[in-house]
Amino acid sequence: MNIEITPKKSDGLERLIEVRVPVEAVRDAEDKAARRYAGSVRLPGFRPGKAPPAMVKKRFKDAIRQQVIESLVQEAFQEVIDREQLKVASQPHVHDLKFEEGQPLSFELHVEVRPEIQLARTEGFHVARNIAPVTDDSVREQVEQIREQKAAWAPVEDKAAPGDMVRVQLSTADESGQFPEPHEYPLVLGSGQAIPGVEELIMEIKPGESAERSVRWPEDFPDESQRGTTKPVRVHLLDVKRKSLPPLDDAFAREVGDFESLDALQATVRKDLEEHANREADASVRQQLVDQIAAANAFDVPPSWVSQLIDGYISAYQVPEDERERFRGEFRQVAERQVRRDLIIETIAEREGLKATEADIDERVAEVASKRGADPGQVYASLQKAGRLREIEQSITEEKVFKWLMDRNEIGS
Repeated sequence: MNIEITPKKSDGLERLIEVRVPVEAVRDAEDKAARRYAGSVRLPGFRPGKAPPAMVKKRFKDAIRQQVIESLVQEAFQEVIDREQLKVASQPHVHDLKFEEGQPLSFELHVEVRPEIQLARTEGFHVARNIAPVTDDSVREQVEQIREQKAAWAPVEDKAAPGDMVRVQLSTADESGQFPEPHEYPLVLGSGQAIPGVEELIMEIKPGESAERSVRWPEDFPDESQRGTTKPVRVHLLDVKRKSLPPLDDAFAREVGDFESLDALQATVRKDLEEHANREADASVRQQLVDQIAAANAFDVPPSWVSQLIDGYISAYQVPEDERERFRGEFRQVAERQVRRDLIIETIAEREGLKATEADIDERVAEVASKRGADPGQVYASLQKAGRLREIEQSITEEKVFKWLMDRNEIGS
């Protein structure tokens, strides 16, 4: 289209480019749009497709104008990309669009581009591989967690105590001193589900009893407007259940799983903890390598990619609307680190020919099928349908990249 391109801003990965589409190209686009409309619309007194283009232009002016803008902006954008040799990182934005009759079409194109990553240094680093020790206490703690999961809850008529599960009806007086209709809540006392003052009130009464008094809200309460305030609270205790832990013996081990004795359960727990400690140590080595490579090879990361990752976590964690801005601020550094990590792995994989091949993926799928005792073809089809093959490909590529890095850097303790 022989468009005019004027770069206005180049800041990091952001590009602001002024684009001007000449009048001739605008007229051609208007004529094409009018002909398309003339071939499909019906006007009184004319056979289908026979209405004069000038009349069609006048009758469908707004629709044709919108179509012209969309087609010209798209064509101009592609021409900018080709001529400027831009590697676009995200969807571009159009600003300050001007389109007057008989005049050129002009607009500003805001584009974010992919970073140029050289990674001049990827060797000569030293990282520590530290394995957290698995102690008798950590094994005992894990077994206790399993025991907690198998606990039975039985109703009691005593006053509630920390650790008890209660059902209560709670109501807090409004500014006029009136108590609204109470709401029912299930709570485990001592778990932080209710503020200390409310828990203390609950523990003063037996099931079926009620109590009322002023309670002070703590200074670290999440809602800042409520911090340090004192309000009358009315509580009615519906019931109390107390936890009963099963005996820690061979019968407990058999109930938990296929274990002949408590010793066998504890041995399996120890093995699982050791395997987890090794995986954590490996993950730490990988992150240390990436961090040192990132420190030695500075490059910008696309802000839009960081934002997309944060939005993904907001969706996955179901972060409430009123907490999303705070979450974005707190999580941004973590998200940027993750994007930088992904770019480093991708760059090394492409440069060193370490990307997972079809044969690699087939082999991994066969391993999965073997563990499941299933047909590899069926497992492959199932993973493909679930969109999991890309996950496997990335996992294999990462393994290859980190093996390549660990062969060229010093891993110590």
